[in-house]
Amino acid sequence: MASDATKAEIKNLLVERLFLRVQPEDIPDAAPLRETLGIDSVALFELIVGLEDVYGITFEENEFRLSLFEDVESIADFVEMKLG
Repeated sequence: MASDATKAEIKNLLVERLFLRVQPEDIPDAAPLRETLGIDSVALFELIVGLEDVYGITFEENEFRLSLFEDVESIADFVEMKLG
């Protein structure tokens, strides 16, 4: 399970990179992002670029799965796994 700090950083990243009109703390950890925030493929690409920039990680071709971006929790788990 990802740390609260990582989840908070990802929520901030979502709001800043995607210009969402919601407070980061109002995004639930387990809410489906596509349905809750209207994340589409363009927004998903921007999110990936943001994660790579902020965390210095790279996404390998075999790591691109929609389930990875289901919610804040799954993104945070992936980021922490990549950071080791």
